[in-house]
Amino acid sequence: MYILGAAFFMSVATVHAQTGNGAVIPVKQTTEDARAKSDAEIDKKATEWVVGLTLNDAAKEQRVVSAIARHLKAVRDWHNEHPAVTVPAGINPATGNKLSELDRQVIASSAIPNMVHEELMTVLKAELSPEQVDAILDKYTIGKVAFTLKGYKAIVPDLTAEEEAKILGNLKQAREQAIDYKSMKEISAIFEIYKTKCEQYLNGNGRNWHALFKAYVDKVKKEKAQKQSN
Repeated sequence: MYILGAAFFMSVATVHAQTGNGAVIPVKQTTEDARAKSDAEIDKKATEWVVGLTLNDAAKEQRVVSAIARHLKAVRDWHNEHPAVTVPAGINPATGNKLSELDRQVIASSAIPNMVHEELMTVLKAELSPEQVDAILDKYTIGKVAFTLKGYKAIVPDLTAEEEAKILGNLKQAREQAIDYKSMKEISAIFEIYKTKCEQYLNGNGRNWHALFKAYVDKVKKEKAQKQSN
């Protein structure tokens, strides 16, 4: 009798959630409410991004908003349905290091169907100018292209036009790839891949990235010490 009673209460617990005031709400309802709230937030975000472009064309604006919202929801759903635990623990075959939880999440998220990305980019490129496409992709990645490029210019003061173009190209590739990831940690991880490529390029172009970075850090520390002493 005790076992049957315990089993009954356990089954009830799996289908109901307890609110702060003691009311019992079905888990399905709370899940649907959370999804509806998330959908509304995504719709609002997509609208704000597109309104900022000042397209002056209501039909075009709606097509772009709809494409962005669909993409953001698809990325969210894939991320939520494929957590890090779906990727077995193991090592990175390139480094031999044990996969971190972030590594495993990036691997899981990277398996999102290509069509999710392609459908968004097809609409953006058809409806917007290249500059407007860049503006939308920057919204996804909170301006990491410009921010990171500024960092390279600070670390390598005599960066040539050719080097800048190569670095910018890598960062733009990172940005477009990163839009298919939900969290900023994942987005940053994608940028790290391309930052490594940038640094390898500079080394191959006669630079010494390690020495340049150390000189920059030493300079920043020195300037900070001087300000504190004043």
